[in-house]
Amino acid sequence: MSAVEQNPNTKTESLPKNKLKGERVNGKSWKIEKPAFNKSLNHTTKKESFKDRKQKQEQERLVKEKLKQLKQEKVDEKKQRIEDIKKRREDKEEKERYERLAQKYHAKKVERLRRKEKRNKLLNDGRKK
Repeated sequence: MSAVEQNPNTKTESLPKNKLKGERVNGKSWKIEKPAFNKSLNHTTKKESFKDRKQKQEQERLVKEKLKQLKQEKVDEKKQRIEDIKKRREDKEEKERYERLAQKYHAKKVERLRRKEKRNKLLNDGRKK
């Protein structure tokens, strides 16, 4: 029998496997040597079936549609608020204008002017469209 087989506490048996190869060139003997990464052998994730993937895609599509719809509603609401504010400002401005005219002219004349402007406005709107 050889000396290694007779003495179980020899250095070669107590060293890790990579030490049996020999000393590393860079001197990092404390680093463990790992095998090469092979993606084809690494089956950590389970493959989904086609049906499952299609179902997942459909769910994602529905969520996107819902988000898009909610965003559109929000934008429409904002536009509506802006239009309402503009309309109120225009009405207020027109009312103030007629009040200034009422101070200048007699009430009947102001009412005639108002009706006349309203007719002209309707006619002009009809031409634009």
